[in-house]
Amino acid sequence: MNSRSDRINRRQFLEGTLGGMALASMSRAQAPGLETLGANERIRLGCIGTGGQGTHHIGQWAKMNDVRIVAVCDVDQARLANAAKVAGSSPDMTKDFREVLGRKDIDAVCIATPDHWHTPLAIRACQAGKHIYVEKPISHNVREGRAIADAARKAGVVVLHGTQQRSSSHWGNAVRRIKDGEIGKVNMVHAWNAWATEQMFGNIGRPDDAADPPPGVDYDMWLGPAPKRKFNPAHFHGTFYFFWDYAGGMISDWAVHLFDIVMWAMGYGFKSVSTIGGKFVHDDMRETPDTASAVFECSGYNLYYSMRHGNSWKPHGKLDHGIEFFGTEGTLQIDRMGFQIYDEQNSAQRKPRYSEEDKVDDSFEHKRHFLDCIRSKATKPRCDAEEGHKACIYGHLANIAYRVGRRIEWDAAKETILSDPEAEKLLARTYREPWTL
Repeated sequence: MNSRSDRINRRQFLEGTLGGMALASMSRAQAPGLETLGANERIRLGCIGTGGQGTHHIGQWAKMNDVRIVAVCDVDQARLANAAKVAGSSPDMTKDFREVLGRKDIDAVCIATPDHWHTPLAIRACQAGKHIYVEKPISHNVREGRAIADAARKAGVVVLHGTQQRSSSHWGNAVRRIKDGEIGKVNMVHAWNAWATEQMFGNIGRPDDAADPPPGVDYDMWLGPAPKRKFNPAHFHGTFYFFWDYAGGMISDWAVHLFDIVMWAMGYGFKSVSTIGGKFVHDDMRETPDTASAVFECSGYNLYYSMRHGNSWKPHGKLDHGIEFFGTEGTLQIDRMGFQIYDEQNSAQRKPRYSEEDKVDDSFEHKRHFLDCIRSKATKPRCDAEEGHKACIYGHLANIAYRVGRRIEWDAAKETILSDPEAEKLLARTYREPWTL
């Protein structure tokens, strides 16, 4: 795995490490023209969730002179103390997010908790009048996504979804070229994630439930709206991604970055989705598949997504993720390193007609965009709650098709699964009191 791929895997997925912290030393440590801002003019931020990704965010916010991190919040005291050090602004520390949302001296919050907390927290932040930077996926399920999109619209606050590729110029330029018809009529799109057996946690085993959670952890608060259960290390930091009560595995947690770009380029919506796969590699207690293929029937084209944890072969010798757009006049291949366009008439030569490299740190730029939207009071975020919700629907529906074991038909306008009551029940979940929406 090359160094760039390693950076991406750690930054986007690993919880409980600080591998992404090296990204804090960016080319732009402060916004142009904002060097002389006084403390009372800074955007005051509360950071909720301080695992690997949350602490990475804190490290980047801390480099911005027009931001002050006022409070950090986490149910794990060890993580909380470390995050406060990274913030470098002597923030207040708390394990209860309500103490953050109730403060009048906080303008915005960054939510980087486990997935099952994203929407309940974001809705409460909307009701408290806070601007929100929320990690992907914005929702645990489809009904939650609709709820946060509606709540954000009603509250009139800025909500930016953490699909940071929207803030990288090469992704935007590729999307523009596709929309302008540069590769002709797109009839098929392929997106993928690929990791070796030992990557992305490997086999998580079948550990027994523990009598107590680790010291300093408020496990009941960590569970929040999820069902009550005894503490099990496999269900906790990092590997919670692989259990339906908390997340949706790679299909909803990582692939949302790819689905978001496809939606940006091709427009939102699909008619049906079928997903096949299983636990073909890891004999452990995870519930989500380690190998899967999903096919979406879209208007005028098919979208095919593939994911595997048992083989790291990269389809084009580049990164462990990517998208190919196949058009009548050419093919566009893109990942976080850049993109290439191959003309159809010269496809046998395998030489790109045009190529462009990634030149910015999209995560840092995405945060700058969030602050710009707050200051302008008029700028629509590049991926707001509505867009974030729709980008997440692809992964949520692919997971539902996998879980019921059949093709499901989707009414995109009404956000309803057609003629399948069993599948439709999985559009939502039951919330543990008092953490209902």
